[in-house]
Amino acid sequence: MSGIFTLASILRDSNYSLSIFTEPDIKSLESKIISKDGKAYINCIIRDKEIQLKPEEIIRQLYASKLINAYGYPKKRIQFEHPVSFGREVKSADIVIFDKDRPLVEYIIVEVKKPKLKDGKEQLRSYCNATGAPIGVWTNGGQISHYNRKDPNIFEDITDIPKVDQTLEDILKERFTWRDLVAKDKIPNEGKTLKAIITEMEDEVLANAGVDVFEEVFKLIFTKLYDETLSGNDKVITDHEIRRKLSLEEIADFEKLKEALNDIDTSGFRLLEFRNTGQSEGELKKKIQNLFDKAKKKWTGVFPDESRIDLSPSHLSVCISSLQDVKLFNSNLQIIDEAFEYLVSKSAKGEKGQYFTPRHVIDMCVKMLNPQRGEYMIDPAAGSCGFTVHTIFQMTGHLFETTEISAEEKEDVLKVFGIDFDEKVVRVARTLNLIAGDGETNVMHLNSLDYDRWNETVNNPDWRDTYGGGFKRLESLRNEVASYREFGFDILMANPPFAGDIKESRIIHKYVLGYNAKNKPKPKVSRDILFIERNLDLLKPGGRMAIVLPQGRFNNTSDKDIRDFIAEKARIIAVVGLQNNTFKPHTGTKTSVLFLQKWDDKLCPKVDDYPIFFAVSEKSGKDNSGEYVYLKNGEGRNKLDKNGHFIVDHDLHNQGGELPNGIAEAFIEWAKKEKLSFWK
Repeated sequence: MSGIFTLASILRDSNYSLSIFTEPDIKSLESKIISKDGKAYINCIIRDKEIQLKPEEIIRQLYASKLINAYGYPKKRIQFEHPVSFGREVKSADIVIFDKDRPLVEYIIVEVKKPKLKDGKEQLRSYCNATGAPIGVWTNGGQISHYNRKDPNIFEDITDIPKVDQTLEDILKERFTWRDLVAKDKIPNEGKTLKAIITEMEDEVLANAGVDVFEEVFKLIFTKLYDETLSGNDKVITDHEIRRKLSLEEIADFEKLKEALNDIDTSGFRLLEFRNTGQSEGELKKKIQNLFDKAKKKWTGVFPDESRIDLSPSHLSVCISSLQDVKLFNSNLQIIDEAFEYLVSKSAKGEKGQYFTPRHVIDMCVKMLNPQRGEYMIDPAAGSCGFTVHTIFQMTGHLFETTEISAEEKEDVLKVFGIDFDEKVVRVARTLNLIAGDGETNVMHLNSLDYDRWNETVNNPDWRDTYGGGFKRLESLRNEVASYREFGFDILMANPPFAGDIKESRIIHKYVLGYNAKNKPKPKVSRDILFIERNLDLLKPGGRMAIVLPQGRFNNTSDKDIRDFIAEKARIIAVVGLQNNTFKPHTGTKTSVLFLQKWDDKLCPKVDDYPIFFAVSEKSGKDNSGEYVYLKNGEGRNKLDKNGHFIVDHDLHNQGGELPNGIAEAFIEWAKKEKLSFWK
């Protein structure tokens, strides 16, 4: 290899990547680079002539090598720059594989020149429609998509392309178990997010399907989660075998992980049902509806009993094919959160100033507040209930799993509560809590700030049917039987809405912070300000709290009365400044997390002077556009954690040892020295 060039150096500043290719493949191509006049050349694997190695050519050479070595296609069936006629115009398809028995008929077309999926898919669609090719592939080296062209308007995702000795039917009807889902999970294999997959589904069918996109995608995710739980025993066996064969460092290498999976005997494994296995579209819809009906019976109170999947059979077929190879059960729910955040934001959730809290921010708060079994916890602005679910993880020691929890653990889980005023996210949150808590949940659709009107809501029979059990448990924590104002929670964590004002005098008059220095009610008050007071009312003396607030609350001279109010009610334990990208793409508002402990003679005796822990995050885990930034391994690929999922690169905590110690670990060390009651 010429010492001047590496593939990474040629791809620098392009929209191409190498993450779907193996290190041996990359090294092999690099060893063949020829330097001429300061430019990189290669002897083309198919055309057998020297060509300049530009970014798209790197991807074409690597993928062609994969077609030959991994899929077994002979060179004579592969052609580069194959002419495709569009009337008088002729374009060139990047890679074409010809039919085995009809050497002039296009079988698979591969697009590499368009590095963005939407552009690439449009180009691929035009080539496949013009030639009649039934299979298409798009890749930019970092992501890859495989499609079956069913008709000119519909391209369905397929798990992979057939090998030389397979047919398309073999791919559709292959035996598919939990082991296969781990090995073929689109997210690490294709470099896509669930949000990107849903966006592609929208472009393909959902935008013109005449349905509520949120509802239909939610039904499918709900059903797929249920299907995955039914393979819980297979998951346990698979996880055990992976940990038996691989070190944690090796699990982080997805290629080694897939090799280890190959040796697992799946003859006794259950076949996953949420799949398009080549049956008719009508039969597929019946199968998925039946699975959805079973999921509704197991996880009640999310969808009405009579609800049905409204997508047409043809549209449903495309969506199932898109989602079937995504493993939803993961270590921290980030995959599902990102998708639902996108869907809910389409319903204008962002206009209320409420966003799904990134899971690494949630984990920092949970680690710092250290919830213990037997303690009562609440999030009064719960969103998708990240704080509650991760509190459950902490209390039970279980991550989001398909295994059942014990009766003792379930007792602890039922001490965790979530409330939100947005009915859509409550249903999302209930789904996640039902799974994490194994069948029951304390997530309720209520307006936390307007507690005087709870009786109007809870007396509705339909509301009682869904939320009655959780609400009865909540009522038992009231300080006074006749009031919903004060409760006795040990822990509260929340990211309340911080955009928009409360203007209803009826609500403002309930709060001390609703009045000015002259004891006159204010005409309007920001939601987050009222949540500060509401949250303190929900905590018992000695209770502790983490709340995300706009940075101005800590700096603005006009907010001094708020800071004085807090200091009177509680000890300020810590303030952690979050980096500006943390809540992008929805807002670039600078935020901080405020940690408090309510004054108590025993747990937190009131003093005038005390130390406070201050920290500022420099790594948000997101880039300027709001996309997550993942930790890379030595080969430039996204590194995996011990659960086989990408690791967000941040400085809030050490991610179970995957990252250097962060703010949470520094706080814990400080809290122990200070002998805080919850870290003694």
